[in-house]
Amino acid sequence: MPSLPRIHRPRSRRPVELAPAEPRLSEVSANGLTWVHLDGLNADSVAELAGRFGWHELDFEDVLSKRQRPKIDEYAAYLFVVLHFPRYDKAIGRLNAAELDIFLGPDYLVTLPNAELLPVSHLFARCEEDERLREDLFAKGSGYLLYHVLDDLFDYCFPILDKIAHKLDRIEDEMFEGRSKEVVRDISNVKQEIISYRKIIKPERATLRVLERYVERFLPGDLELYFDDIVDGAERIWDLLDNFKEVVEALEDTNESVISHQQGDVLRILTVIATIALPLTVIASIFGMNVLFPGEGTSHAFWVIIGIMLTTLVAMVGVFRLKRWL
Repeated sequence: MPSLPRIHRPRSRRPVELAPAEPRLSEVSANGLTWVHLDGLNADSVAELAGRFGWHELDFEDVLSKRQRPKIDEYAAYLFVVLHFPRYDKAIGRLNAAELDIFLGPDYLVTLPNAELLPVSHLFARCEEDERLREDLFAKGSGYLLYHVLDDLFDYCFPILDKIAHKLDRIEDEMFEGRSKEVVRDISNVKQEIISYRKIIKPERATLRVLERYVERFLPGDLELYFDDIVDGAERIWDLLDNFKEVVEALEDTNESVISHQQGDVLRILTVIATIALPLTVIASIFGMNVLFPGEGTSHAFWVIIGIMLTTLVAMVGVFRLKRWL
């Protein structure tokens, strides 16, 4: 592959939206390996790193772009990897995709998240503070360090799945306790979380399979199977999401059936009431006409009419009970 140009300053032909928070560029080294972590994207900091490590200008633009799909670009000297992970966005109150840009070289690892990913930040902080851990993780090359970063990230995905599972269990309990109308919004929210999670993980699966092949040149021969665990983790997440999708759809269908049944009961009662009231209204209308009829103007006629109406009412209620409509 031909030599690639180095980046000395950001290209000005496309504006870049920068994070409002002040970014912090940190690095830690051991056993000839350096891990650089930038906890907030900044054009100047990324340009400095690009010039230092010799990244391609297209990768530089991809890092600063607002959203990239998961992908891997292979170069002679390094790998450029873009991955997405679920993150709860407090601003919108929903799950959102956090992008992690990774540069992997023979003697360095650079992690550039566009939003804080706690597993990466915590592992980096532990490496800074714990010399023994740093020696263990850095002793087997950059590929082995990348494995631990991704392993922590995918481990972080499972508690989110546990929360979704707990919400589905709670919705099921509430639905069968007679609160079907109240859980409609909860079902919609959980369904949205599952859809968002699936949109994040689905394109990631193919990218991880490719990464498993490309990262072999940065791993010792006896550690090549480590990334199988990452791929298996992504597949387990996808299987759980598939299961959750089926469960939430079944709960939604069941809840709609329960609500329809309840509405049917209400309509049935109203129909019975209207049907019973109809002949009584007819009787009252007939005797309310301005015509002469036997017994008009007497109290005896009033009680006869009331008796006819009560007899009709009792007869209709008896028929409805016999038909099991009441």
